[in-house]
Amino acid sequence: MISWQYFEKVEMRTGTITSVEDFPEAKNPSYKLTINFGSFGVKKSSAQVTKLYKKEELVNKQVVAVTNFPPKQIANFVSEVLVLGVILDNKDVVLLTPDKAVPNGKRIA
Repeated sequence: MISWQYFEKVEMRTGTITSVEDFPEAKNPSYKLTINFGSFGVKKSSAQVTKLYKKEELVNKQVVAVTNFPPKQIANFVSEVLVLGVILDNKDVVLLTPDKAVPNGKRIA
């Protein structure tokens, strides 16, 4: 178990995907996402969601991401946030999204 104080250190925030690009250099099929987190800025992330999502359906989709991890080098790309999703038994990923539109940058509690 982790403490409540430890959990509070993890910053999960809402953001809106503004652009999606193919990421052929990634080891596993992935997209490069650009995500607007409002006053917390625009961040980049890599996401292994190519099996369940087309690029065009991801644009303007709100997602939840961990925003206070250090940047991570993935092939020739630097991922700045970790987009959260549910990993299914077959390894497909279903993105976590708010069920109503919310302002970008809001913290998850």
